[in-house]
Parts: sequence; C-alpha cells; structure tokens
Amino acid sequence: MPGLVELAYTTGGGVVGAALTNYFTKVQERRQLRAEVYRRLEAARAVSGGVREIRIGLPPNTLTSRKTLADALGIVAVLEDGTDAHRALREALSELLTAVLVAGIPRRVADFAAGAHERVLEAATATTVDRRLGGVPGANAEQLTQAAQSYRAETTGLLLAVLWHPWRARLRTRGRIRKLRVAVHALHLQQEEAVAALTRAEQAETLHRRLDPDGTLRETWIEDRLP
Repeated sequence: MPGLVELAYTTGGGVVGAALTNYFTKVQERRQLRAEVYRRLEAARAVSGGVREIRIGLPPNTLTSRKTLADALGIVAVLEDGTDAHRALREALSELLTAVLVAGIPRRVADFAAGAHERVLEAATATTVDRRLGGVPGANAEQLTQAAQSYRAETTGLLLAVLWHPWRARLRTRGRIRKLRVAVHALHLQQEEAVAALTRAEQAETLHRRLDPDGTLRETWIEDRLP
C-alpha cells in the first residue's frame, strides 16, 4: 500500500491534473465561442452592406407601423447573388444573436449590435434608391450611410469589448449604451428624412417606371388587390 506521502502526491496530482484539464477545456470553449461570434458578425456585415441592386417586389405596404423603405416603396433590395437582403439579414441576425447569447454577452448589448446592421441595410437601400433616381434633394443618402456605418462600428466595438473583457467592460457598458441611445436617435431622424424624401409620390412613380418600364410587374399589385 502507498504511504501517506505517496498517497498525498497521487491525490494532489490527480486534483491538479483535473483542474488543468478543466481549465484548458474552458479556454478552448471560450475560443470557439469567440470565433463563432466573429463568424456571425462578419456574415451580418456582409449582408447589411452588400446591397447591389433593387427590383420590384410586393405591393407597397403603408399599414405596417414598423416598415422598411423597401416595404414603403414595394421594392426588394438584393445582394450580388440575387438574394433578398432583408430576408438574408434576418437569418444572419438570428444566428448572430444565438452566438452572442451563448457566449454570455448581455442581451441589450446584442440588440444594439443587431439593430446597427438593420440601420446599415436601410441606409444601403436608401443609397441605391437615391442613385436610381439620380439624387433626390433631402435624402442625404451618403451622409446617412456614413452615420449608419459609424453607429455599427460603435455597437460592434462594445460587443467585442464585452466578449473579450466582460468584467472590465462592465464598468463602462452603461455609459456607452447611453451614448449609443443618443446616436441611434439621431440616426433614426436622418433615416426618417431620407424615407420621406424618397417615398414622395412623384419619386416613387419615377422609381417604379425605371424598375418596371412596361408595368408588367406592377400589374401583379393590382391583381393582388382584387377581391
């Protein structure tokens, strides 16, 4: 039988070994969780800033309280491969939110980051519409895009700070969120101005004629409204 010294050494070695194994397992898990957050962030970024064109979509929706510019104009913002950008972003943000919550990031931080991508997509859609119309007074699409991208950078910075240094970031999170609320309010007002300028009746009619010269696609709108 082992003596007391040998027994203590063996037991202690087992405890230390188990502790080290547990530690390295947790480190590996954290690395994997962080890597997954980065992957999902990049996927959302690629979608929100990846609008390449617009086309006629479903009939304009004036009833929904929270509608996008695309809804209001009856268009679809599409990515390079023809995918509906808004649908793709919803999927990307769902996966991003899952990744950040599993990584232990507070929901309010995650919501700001996700909302910023929605703002960038809205700005990208406005820029594309404005370009199609040849520049609409009051839309200020370029300034809107710059503001949206700046806001996205700030929200992403907060999310990554919490991801890498949760305890250190906790001390500054409340103050940074207060600043983000001010920034998003200003951005919201800019977006409202852009939407108002781009959805005026004459602008909408011009856009629809350019996207659908012979009116074939818009005929489906009439058919959809028939009883």
